[in-house]
Amino acid sequence: MWISGTSQYAIRAVVFVAGAGGGAPVRVGEVAKALQVPRNYLSKTLHALSRDGVLTSTRGPRGGFRLAVPPGQLTLARVAAPFDDVDSKPCLLGRTQCSGRRPCAAHAQWGAVSAALQQFFSRTTIADLMDGGRRATARRLHPPAAARRARVRDT
Repeated sequence: MWISGTSQYAIRAVVFVAGAGGGAPVRVGEVAKALQVPRNYLSKTLHALSRDGVLTSTRGPRGGFRLAVPPGQLTLARVAAPFDDVDSKPCLLGRTQCSGRRPCAAHAQWGAVSAALQQFFSRTTIADLMDGGRRATARRLHPPAAARRARVRDT
C-alpha cells in the first residue's frame, strides 16, 4: 500500500492546522506557504477533508480551516481515506487474485509489510505526529491493559 501525493499533502496539512490554529481558523494560503505546496491543489484537498468531516471550514475574512476531530482521535487512516483506501491489502505485483490459496511470489513477505502499514495508519494519530512520535512510542512501550491482555492470550 503506497499513499498518493494527495494523501501526503492532506496529512501534512492536517498536522499543520492542528498545530498552528490555536483554535482560530487557518487559511489555505498560510498552509500552502508553510508546506510549500500548490495553493489551488491544497485548497481542493482541504475542502475534500472538510466534506469528509476531518476539518471544518468557515468562509469570509476571518475564515479558514480547523480540525473537526481532536488530534488524539484523528488517525492517519481517516485523513487519507478521502484519497486512498489504506485499509485494503492490494497485491504488490498487481494481481487481482492474490491470497493464501493463490499467492503471488511476494505474498508471504508483502502480507506482513502490508499489515504493518495498515496498523500504522489505523493507530497513529495526528497528535502522535505533532509531538514528534513520543505518544506512539509510549503506546508501544506501555500499551493499554486490554492490549497487553490480548497479547498474552495470543502467545
